[in-house]
Amino acid sequence: MRKLLLTAAISLVMPCTAFAGADFVEGDKTFAADAELGATLTTGNTDTSSYKARLDMKHELGNWENQYLLEGLYKEDTKEVTAKRFFAGVQGDYQINELSYLFANTNYELDPFTGYDFTSTTSAGYGHRFIDTADTSLKAEIGPGYIYQRLDTETALIEGYESTDSVVAHGVVNFQTKISDSSKFQQRFVADWGEKLDARSETSLTASIVGALAMKFAVIVRYNSEPLEGKESTDTETNMTLLYSF
Repeated sequence: MRKLLLTAAISLVMPCTAFAGADFVEGDKTFAADAELGATLTTGNTDTSSYKARLDMKHELGNWENQYLLEGLYKEDTKEVTAKRFFAGVQGDYQINELSYLFANTNYELDPFTGYDFTSTTSAGYGHRFIDTADTSLKAEIGPGYIYQRLDTETALIEGYESTDSVVAHGVVNFQTKISDSSKFQQRFVADWGEKLDARSETSLTASIVGALAMKFAVIVRYNSEPLEGKESTDTETNMTLLYSF
């Protein structure tokens, strides 16, 4: 039997959200962006394919730092879709001073494999930069939020309701540091705690290849303390992509 394994990863960048890592320096660049794309194709005895794309942008307007994110994931195994996720987010940060800011954001996620048609989250609050140097940054955000989730038709019949919503406590911790002149480590943790806990952890390592082109390795863990019937509480995702920044 003959197998062909083709793995391709490409990254491009454009302005988008507080979830990624464009090299943005206040007062230096008013716009920065990252774009990444990864693909894996296998043919032969097994036909599989997976695609990961992400577009991240930051834009400075006076005391405001606006951030936007688009992210997509698609996987297929022997012509059967095994994963399909789309995420869009926008956040605005109003700078109080060099270390403190107020934020407001809204996110929208489609992931039919969780049993929900979509999940919408909105939050606002206070953010603080505990470390803010050229090589290392550590910041945290906290504030109230609101989550609305609509179940898909099949799950709604099983659960006996069509949607759920909750007021939550929203928290974010974002740490990143340069390991060397050509590599960077980032850890981001987001949690929404209300009637249940929804959390996301993203750990990534980025290494420059040449110029603005880099290789990125990321592990993403999503956790839901009260998953729907027949669903798992934890999802993990491991990606190797190419990243382009400008």
